[in-house]
Amino acid sequence: MSHQNEYQHPDQQLVSRVLGGDRYAFGIIIKNTEGLVAQLIFKMIPVPADRKDIAQDVYLKAYKNLPGFKFQCKISTWIAQITYNTCLHYLEKKKVVLIDAQDDDDDGQEQTLERLQQKDVGRYDNEVERLLSAKELSVILNAEMDKLSPVYKTLLSLYHQEEMSYAEIGQIANLPEGTIKNYLFRARKALKQNLLTNYKREDL
Repeated sequence: MSHQNEYQHPDQQLVSRVLGGDRYAFGIIIKNTEGLVAQLIFKMIPVPADRKDIAQDVYLKAYKNLPGFKFQCKISTWIAQITYNTCLHYLEKKKVVLIDAQDDDDDGQEQTLERLQQKDVGRYDNEVERLLSAKELSVILNAEMDKLSPVYKTLLSLYHQEEMSYAEIGQIANLPEGTIKNYLFRARKALKQNLLTNYKREDL
């Protein structure tokens, strides 16, 4: 037992220190996760004045619930879950549309998922990836991404900017991987259509 702490995962070491009364350790957790938390809040919360309060609420919840953390995922993923859920609760109270309504009738859920296995997904991925990687288009792209629904632009951000896997995003959003793939497909499709509608092809 004397050597157990030596081989603990860094997350376990930090949590053990916090639960032992070391507040500095929780400061390290905040430092390690504040970038991801800020990214989620920035993408999901449209009112800048509310973002700081939500961030504080997230870390208060994390600190309060830390004794119940079971290490079933990384602590950064767990805090991202808290952030995502806190933002969703805020948006629901404000009656904000979470998913772009025009996609709800898009040939039905099953057909959309089926298309994800076909070459369409590669075509959309390749074209949007090209746009995402073009630095000179960053201002245009970010502006168009911000027009998407909170869920769509958040998932795009996690996948393309934070480079998270479907599984990690699914943990944060508490959604099956198939649903994450479906939403990302729809988000890319909506983003591409917005870009091609609002800008000339030669500009992209």
